[in-house]
Amino acid sequence: KRHPTMFKGSGKTFRPKKNFKEGTMRSELHKKASASLDSGMDLKKAVQLPPGDDLNEWLAVHTVEFFNRVNLIYGTVCDFCSEESCPTMSGGKQYDYHWQDGETYKKPTPLPAPKYIFELMVWVEKLINDETLFPSSVETPFPKHFQPTVKQIFRRMFRVFVHVYYHHFDSLVQIGAEAHVNTCFKHFYYFVTEFKLIDPKELEPLKELATTLCA
Repeated sequence: KRHPTMFKGSGKTFRPKKNFKEGTMRSELHKKASASLDSGMDLKKAVQLPPGDDLNEWLAVHTVEFFNRVNLIYGTVCDFCSEESCPTMSGGKQYDYHWQDGETYKKPTPLPAPKYIFELMVWVEKLINDETLFPSSVETPFPKHFQPTVKQIFRRMFRVFVHVYYHHFDSLVQIGAEAHVNTCFKHFYYFVTEFKLIDPKELEPLKELATTLCA
């Protein structure tokens, strides 16, 4: 069972997407995805599309799973991440990210890290609960823009890992979450590289970490 994460001071709780209907193909894929995330199995092999399964279904269940995981990872360090300590959404001095959602923020806008991540989680949650984009029924086809949207989701979720590793790694070690976060990142990295969901240039900030963990 996934526990909801409350962002400090936001009054907003992010909950996992409603359960996939029991007995359906998507429910079975969801179980496979969850099991591979929770176990110590070969993660590189675990991310591969099972023979005979649908790619979009596989992407959909993993998008939901990784949203839950990234949400929880940030939840472990959000007490150490404030607008004062993290006035920009960054990864060191070299990487700086601006937020744009086409609605409230129509142009790329610099935001403090907690605000950026909050807006990101709201945005992802809205997408994965959109029945036209992530249909809960297997009879409903995925739209043509599904895969480009999934790529954008993963690209933006990756930035949370960047910020957490660059600015809050000591906190992860302090609270004993380092190994868990490393495993989640390793799985995330294997998944996005297996399906080419993130441009290699976007992965540069954590290239050395990925090389070390995935060697």
